[in-house]
Amino acid sequence: MPVPLDEYPIHQTPLSMEFVGSSDRNFYDRCYFNAHDRTGDLFFVSGLGFYPNLGVKDAYAAVRRGDKQWVVRCSDLIDDNRMQPAVGPYRIEVVKPLEQVRIVCDADDSAIGGGIGFDLTWDGSFPAIDEESHHMRQGRRSIIDTWRFAQVGTWTGSLRVDGNEIAVTPDTWVGTRDRSWGIRPVGEAEPPGRPVHDETFGFWWLYVPLRFESFAIVVIAQENGEGHRTLNGAVRVWPDGRIDQLGWPRVEIDYRSGTRQPERARIHLAERDGTPFVLDVEVQGGKEGSGSVPLHVGCGYGGDPEWLHGSWRGAGWVESKVYDFADPAVAGRMPWGVVDHVARATVGDHVGWGLFEHGTIGRHGPSGFPDLGAVAP
Repeated sequence: MPVPLDEYPIHQTPLSMEFVGSSDRNFYDRCYFNAHDRTGDLFFVSGLGFYPNLGVKDAYAAVRRGDKQWVVRCSDLIDDNRMQPAVGPYRIEVVKPLEQVRIVCDADDSAIGGGIGFDLTWDGSFPAIDEESHHMRQGRRSIIDTWRFAQVGTWTGSLRVDGNEIAVTPDTWVGTRDRSWGIRPVGEAEPPGRPVHDETFGFWWLYVPLRFESFAIVVIAQENGEGHRTLNGAVRVWPDGRIDQLGWPRVEIDYRSGTRQPERARIHLAERDGTPFVLDVEVQGGKEGSGSVPLHVGCGYGGDPEWLHGSWRGAGWVESKVYDFADPAVAGRMPWGVVDHVARATVGDHVGWGLFEHGTIGRHGPSGFPDLGAVAP
């Protein structure tokens, strides 16, 4: 049977829009948002995804304030109403494609008891841009083959956390968002087969989209344990849509002693004529980490032992939880995944705000981490 999207001339394969062009179980189509007030005192992260070949759709939202992180997550049967994506109490409205998006969640309703609710409208400050396509193999198999666009912007609306309502205004609240689709590990774990990792395994990831008043910067990079770069991009985006390529990022990260948590970074870029373009980034939130959200603690990203995107939890599933990072068992999960940080950045006299997303697991020679247990001196 046809689905509503089949009415539109958007087909890319000789199939109904009910189906995707790949039979890979790990095909996904997902969005990500974050919002913060430039202090690092409070950090909001959220997203929604469809997993057609798993028959699942899900969404999550997290708010970090001080030592605590409130999380709500929802999952349900996939449906064909892709123009109005919703999962339980969570829904997304595309007001103006590539410019304005509204996200709403009523998970603080007493019947759900999630402690998080919001009605937030995103306005893009600069045009959305395509990032470099991302491909990664594990052994002989492609485990990541994705496409993504990114954008920086501002937020308007209200955010409700633990019984408190916070006014969100665009003069203060900024953030970043992305949309990605393709293949990446999702859902329940597959049979492992022959091990593909050994003591030389290493994963290093960096994603830094930043909003300045007159331009945006987006830096992305991935390296293996030897420091060989497998993904690389650095651009400056102007309001009229012009995009400047800024060369090959050379990254210096200062980690907090005894950890792999970044405190600041210097990213060396270059103009087309070779003129140095140096980006200094400082993670906000201090040692208490209130400006940091580990995506693998309740948010369903890789390394989360409780819930992974695309996992089948039954129809109409909604769950909420509060994580206390003063608990050593919770804090001990921080090193084992990718962590989002509120960031303040400077380029000369220009000051910007945005995301410093970073994770390094296992060996990474350039950072001085020889093995899985190594930390900064």
